[in-house]
Amino acid sequence: MTNFETLADDVDVAVEHEHVVANDVRLHVVTAGPEDGDVVVLLHGFPEFWYSWREQLPALVDAGYRVVVPDMRGYNRSEKPRGVRAYRIDVLVADVVGVIQQYSASGSAHVVAHDWGGGVAWSVAVGRPAVVDRLAILNAPHPERFRELLRRPAQLRRSWYMFAFQLPALPEYGLTRDDAAVFEELFGDSMPASEIRHYRDAIQRPGAARSTVNYYRSFLREGLKDELPFLSASVPMPDGHVRVPTLVVWGEDDEALLPANAEGLDRWVPDLRVERIPNASHWVQVDAPERVNDELRAHLENA
Repeated sequence: MTNFETLADDVDVAVEHEHVVANDVRLHVVTAGPEDGDVVVLLHGFPEFWYSWREQLPALVDAGYRVVVPDMRGYNRSEKPRGVRAYRIDVLVADVVGVIQQYSASGSAHVVAHDWGGGVAWSVAVGRPAVVDRLAILNAPHPERFRELLRRPAQLRRSWYMFAFQLPALPEYGLTRDDAAVFEELFGDSMPASEIRHYRDAIQRPGAARSTVNYYRSFLREGLKDELPFLSASVPMPDGHVRVPTLVVWGEDDEALLPANAEGLDRWVPDLRVERIPNASHWVQVDAPERVNDELRAHLENA
């Protein structure tokens, strides 16, 4: 199994590991940078963990930020509650708000997020804008734009795995079989086997595969309720508007998400800048770290 020392060798900055309780769940958190720096919270996606930000940590610390990187609930060394309802979007939002309140004296922070972390970050910015100073999203669709595109066959075909993840037990088996060999296919073009090894170890921690898949199970089940008025009449629907300065960075070779997910967002996000990166995949922060770091620093320095 991966240990802290091995991971530290791959990150070109001193990091500290600790556990905090946020929203009644115990989360493993990595921190780096000056304690008096402005707080930047980095949220990873599926099927990653804090390590996916290894290229951004040194750049943000060098810029003077206090960087806070949790393993999202269910991932790696964080607590893994049982049950699909433990991964509802409102619960995940409360986790992030709790982390921000733990580490920021002002009660707000910059939020940078990728993939599923981005989905949560969009919802934090929509529902709890007071805790977000600036928002940066990497290859994660705005929920309202994604809802539109899921009605198109092209995006629906790319999202086949979300529906496959609704099956019991089989997705967990697929992620972990043969020592999580599927991760070589998933990440193989973006990182060497030595780095993929860490993700393979993380997904095989007890309960991790089930928890990560439950993000998708909850997403579709709650989304179905949203589409059926008689089920959702008592659930207030957010307007999707983001009222904080927002950067969207989009790797154009994303196999799971259409480039159109980065289009038309000004309907919900008036203070918006979109930067497209050609020849970068869904794992854009790994494929083009220098460009991503430049864009993040420029966005945050304008605060």
